[in-house]
Amino acid sequence: MSGESALTPTLFEAHDLVKHFRRRGGVVQAVNGVSLSIPRGRTVGLVGESGSGKSTVARLVLRLLEPTSGRMSFDGADLLRASRTELRGLRRRMQIVFQDPAGSLNPRMTVLQVVGEPLVVHRLARGRDLPARVVELLERVGLGARDLYKYAHQFSGGQAQRIGIARALATDPDLIVCDEAVSALDVSVQAQVLNLLKRLQAESGLSYLFIAHDLNVVRYMSDEVCVMYLGEIVERGDGDAIFADPRHPYTRMLVDAIPELTTTGPLRTARSLPVGEPPSPSAPPSGCRFHTRCPHVTDACRAAVPPLRQVSADRSVACLLAEPQREVAAT
Repeated sequence: MSGESALTPTLFEAHDLVKHFRRRGGVVQAVNGVSLSIPRGRTVGLVGESGSGKSTVARLVLRLLEPTSGRMSFDGADLLRASRTELRGLRRRMQIVFQDPAGSLNPRMTVLQVVGEPLVVHRLARGRDLPARVVELLERVGLGARDLYKYAHQFSGGQAQRIGIARALATDPDLIVCDEAVSALDVSVQAQVLNLLKRLQAESGLSYLFIAHDLNVVRYMSDEVCVMYLGEIVERGDGDAIFADPRHPYTRMLVDAIPELTTTGPLRTARSLPVGEPPSPSAPPSGCRFHTRCPHVTDACRAAVPPLRQVSADRSVACLLAEPQREVAAT
């Protein structure tokens, strides 16, 4: 984590989160010992291939899923020991924007009902005050009063996602989890929604857990990046530093897989690219979970589980081969 982030008060913390799902024939290890912290007013990006456990982490953070083990706190409160009443108050301060903008909106409800529902549930507005408050929220995301009585099918994907963001803003939250919030949108619309999220963060001091598989999007949005592979965080640190100098072989493969654009079209240079498919989370390999795809694998990698250890001021890496960097003394 950068020095600036280290001085910023922490809003959310998770320690050693584990989530296993029991299925016929075995146990799926979806999340295995994930720890992360989200400072106030900052964005932590969570990136990895499909099936790495990112969305499971999102639902654990909001307690939409109960962890198998681990600890979580929000603004100093123990999330796992909170009573139902306490949890209701905390959830008002934690919201989510889902991946599928249209699918997350009830097709039988108008925009007034969709955005107004959390206001009514948390007793923040009702009756004659409700439409005016919903209009305020819609205007913050680039919509307006003309949209109050429309239904989800009457909007484009980008507009529907703006409605989802307005609904997330309704309870005046401190933390918003964006779970692949722009992956279903066209590139030009993605840029508009990302800039909207950045503006809202600057205006309201929001914290984001930003989950995506698109590294360019994560790089644009995030102050700190956590790279997940098969339920574990394998690299964590300052966003710009990770993309400039990835230290874990898996992170390096993800960065190398980003297409390079030229005047003649997309060009991918002869760099290392991911080999094969990730193993099943119901039967993860021994030792380092990435060793079955790593070009630098050793016998030690197959035998020992690498801890996530700090190798420089802005980086932690779960790799036995990652050597700590010496700090250069100022002259």
